Amino acid sequence: MLFARRGFEIAVRETWLDKGQVAAEGNPERIIRRMFPGPGFSGKPIGTELDLLTIPHARALNKALKGRKLVDVSPLILSQRMIKDGGEIESTRKACSVIHSGHLAATSVLRPGISELELAAATENAQRTAGHEGCFFLRTSDFVMSRGPLASGPNLRHTSGTLFTLAGLGLSSAVPTGPSRRIIKPSDLVLIDIPTCIEGYHADQSRIYAAGKAPSGAVDLYEKLRQVSDHAIRNMLPGAAIKDLHDDAYAEAGRIGLKDSFMMFDNGSRAHFIGHGVGLEINEPPLLSAHSDVVLSPGMTLALELHLMEPDGYTLKLEDTILITESGAEILTLSPRRLIEVRDPARRGGQEGP
Repeated sequence: MLFARRGFEIAVRETWLDKGQVAAEGNPERIIRRMFPGPGFSGKPIGTELDLLTIPHARALNKALKGRKLVDVSPLILSQRMIKDGGEIESTRKACSVIHSGHLAATSVLRPGISELELAAATENAQRTAGHEGCFFLRTSDFVMSRGPLASGPNLRHTSGTLFTLAGLGLSSAVPTGPSRRIIKPSDLVLIDIPTCIEGYHADQSRIYAAGKAPSGAVDLYEKLRQVSDHAIRNMLPGAAIKDLHDDAYAEAGRIGLKDSFMMFDNGSRAHFIGHGVGLEINEPPLLSAHSDVVLSPGMTLALELHLMEPDGYTLKLEDTILITESGAEILTLSPRRLIEVRDPARRGGQEGP
C-alpha cells in the first residue's frame, strides 16, 4: 500500500502500483488499522526507516502502534539499494553526461579575474539546461550544502568540518561550503565537484583545473593521483572485498611517494574512506572504507573519491562515478581525467587548453 498524505492524484498517476493499492490517508492510527488488522498482528514489530523520522512523527507512530515495537529497517533497504537495475544505471549515465556539460561550461569561462561564484554559476547553469534536477539528496539531517564544492587557491584546503571532503569556503557561515566570492588568480588551481541528479539518480565527479598554465609540478603530481585511481579501478572486480580495495589504494599511494599527502586534511587527519555508493542519494552505501565487510557486486554504482593535500604544497582531487560490471569496472563519468589547463577560453571558443 501507498498512503498519500497529500497529492493523491499525483501519487496515483506516478506510481506503478494498482489504483486499489493507493489511498489518500495521513492519519497514522487509521493507516496502522488498515495495514495490520486483527489479533494476528498483535505484538509483532513494525519496521520503518527510523533515521529519516522526526521525533514528532516517531511519537505519532508509536502511539498508533499501541505498544508494538518500532524497529529500524534502513540498513536492509540501503543494502538492497546497493545493486542497481538497468533503468537505474541508465539514469546514472544520463547524470554523468550532464556533469560533463558543466565541465565544458567551466572550461569555456574559467580565467583569471572571474570569481569562484561566477564559475560555479556557469557550471550549474549548463548542468540545469542539460537536465539536472537542480538539487541533490543527502541522507543526513544536520548538514546543508550548496550546489556542490568549488574552491580555488588557498580555499582548496578548506573542509566543512562535517563531511570528510574538500568543501570550499562558501559565501558565509550560514552555508560554509561551495564557492566564495574569491577572485581566481593566474595559475590558480581550481576544484569543481558539483554533482548532478537526473530522474532521481546522482552522479559525482571532481576535476582540478588551472587558470592558465598550472604551477610547476602540479600536472605531474596529478598524474600520480590518477595512477592511484587507475590502480584502484583495476582492482574493482566482482567479489573483491572493499576493505582490500581501500588498503591496496593506500599501498599504491605509498609506493609512488604519496604517503604523506594521500587523503590528508590540513588539520592532520586523514579520510577514513576512498569513496562511497551513488544512487538515490549522493552518498549511500557501500562506504569504501577499511572497516567495510561488503564485497563488490555487478550493478553497484560507486564514486571513487581520491585527493592529495601536501603539507606545504598542492591540494588535488580526482573523483569518478564507477559501475561494477560482470567483468570489472566501467568509468561512467566522461570528463578528461587529468589536470586541465584552461588558457584564454574566450579566444579558443570554449575548448580546453593543451
